[in-house]
Amino acid sequence: MFRCLPCGAFNRVPHPAPEGRPTCGRCQHALDLTGEPQEVKGEALWHAVNSSPVPVLLDLWAPWCAPCRAAAPLLDSLGRTHAGQLLVLKLNTDQDAPTARQLGIQGIPTFIVFSGGQEVARRSGVLPRAQMERWLASVLPGGVGAPA
Repeated sequence: MFRCLPCGAFNRVPHPAPEGRPTCGRCQHALDLTGEPQEVKGEALWHAVNSSPVPVLLDLWAPWCAPCRAAAPLLDSLGRTHAGQLLVLKLNTDQDAPTARQLGIQGIPTFIVFSGGQEVARRSGVLPRAQMERWLASVLPGGVGAPA
């Protein structure tokens, strides 16, 4: 499943993807199938969390935070490796402080995993990739699956 960046709709894309660039069934924009983390704010976050048919990994970060910047390539890699099976979202806590407060964020980077619209785990601080993969596998039913 892939989230359309312009409208937020989730779209099923067969594996392997058809030739050409698949488009969103709702708004007809081209879909990004890379799995690259997507920036969200407020209502778009809650819509994604509540309607995502795949687990969501939310990265709460800020541009001035060195550990947050160090975690960015790891999150990009995780998103790309598990494209279609894990949705990686990023929320800039400086740009959306009300949502960060609503989530009870006290330090960054913080990572929250949602599945079925519910928070299933959270962790603060940067982890090496192998540890992050093990953590995700331990908190998600069936892990994050094989790479797409």
